[in-house]
Amino acid sequence: MLPSTGEARGAVWIKAPLAIVAEGAAGGLVVENGVITELVTRGGSPVSRCGTTFDASGHVVLPGLVNTHHHMFQTLTRAHPAALNKSLWPWIESLYPIWVRHLSPEAFRIASRLAMVELMMSGCTCTCDHHYLFTPGLEDAMDVQAEEAGALGLRITLTRGSLDLKAGDGEQAVAPLHAIQDTDDILADCERVISRYHEASDGAMTQVALAPNAPFDVSFRLMEETAKLSATYNCGLHTHLVETSKEAEFVRSQHGCTSVDFLESCGWLNGRVWLAHAIHFDDGEVARLGRHGVGICHCPTSNMLLASGMCRTRELEAAGCKVGLGVDGSASNDSSNLMEELRHALLLGRLRYGAEQVTHMDVLRWATAGSARCLNRADIGEIAVGKQADLAFFKLDELRFSGAGDPLAALILCGAHNADKVMIKGRWVVEDGNPIGIDIEQLRHQHGVAAEAFLAS
Repeated sequence: MLPSTGEARGAVWIKAPLAIVAEGAAGGLVVENGVITELVTRGGSPVSRCGTTFDASGHVVLPGLVNTHHHMFQTLTRAHPAALNKSLWPWIESLYPIWVRHLSPEAFRIASRLAMVELMMSGCTCTCDHHYLFTPGLEDAMDVQAEEAGALGLRITLTRGSLDLKAGDGEQAVAPLHAIQDTDDILADCERVISRYHEASDGAMTQVALAPNAPFDVSFRLMEETAKLSATYNCGLHTHLVETSKEAEFVRSQHGCTSVDFLESCGWLNGRVWLAHAIHFDDGEVARLGRHGVGICHCPTSNMLLASGMCRTRELEAAGCKVGLGVDGSASNDSSNLMEELRHALLLGRLRYGAEQVTHMDVLRWATAGSARCLNRADIGEIAVGKQADLAFFKLDELRFSGAGDPLAALILCGAHNADKVMIKGRWVVEDGNPIGIDIEQLRHQHGVAAEAFLAS
């Protein structure tokens, strides 16, 4: 067994897993210096000299899951009484004033920490967080998230969100005055965050993407200028788009074009872009998105909870889009469990397309390689030689798995929730189901105290 320090010293043979999402790796894999250096066939032994062997015969081994859309601060308003049983617009109109009134820097930090820990416990090794709420005192929100992810050993794309239209500035703008920032201030901070945190090399622990919130509450200028920054610095672009049919109608009425036309007009129709939700596209728009290699973050749980609709995952992927998964905000999920998202993606996909058309391997691909491609990362999301050693290990020893014949299918069909172990860049960051160095009870208490303020009037 490996030591419980988090360090994997020298070459490590992860031996003979119960099942693994990789061709030619039934005998396991070798990890050295944070990278997968060898796949071992069934019954074989590594060519490399390994200082340590980890017996994985009780584990199903997956590439680390990659989360491509979240709003971590919303963990503070899960199942909030003001937002229960509402669709997107009444839901967000109820919560915006509460968020603006109560989101302090301390609450934001503990919310981000808790969301990251939840994600890691579910097998997530890389995440992004579409944070758009820069109320007074939260100007350094990206720095806070960089610190928290770094302390946990979690890969992150710092997704610098933004709002520059307040309620009353447009037909659908709903953000309160104190939630918005000046456009030039936003652009200046985008450049600051990129220059400080964006790592372009393979194995990067921290990258940056620019993310105006949605076309209805940001200016055309902000969309256009962030696209220019993205091209200059070769970083990602992210936004919400057509989560509801009302949004698609808004773009037509406000801009006189389709949502994809709008993306093209402001420089957003390219492979650096990934879109959250992306539900209400017609056939022509799907084809155009595919031709340009745009990424799509499917958020099945949130879409079901708010009754927003069903993402056209199969058509989008067939057209050439990169399809990944995201947990979305914890006030519209209400969880940060990415493994749970795979099961919901499977079930919702089958409801739309039929039982034969969406498989457990499809959703595993979306949550790993597909999500990595949405974040424009070729170094993670797969178990292959040369890829980063980001791995999630699941046991099948709970009652829910008893009698399961196919271990990989069982993870999805029987509803796996928590990983037993997680490795990021060759380091153990979760052992026995718990992140190393984190007192779960203390975190729960601190977060619970912070959340109480959001229930006040």
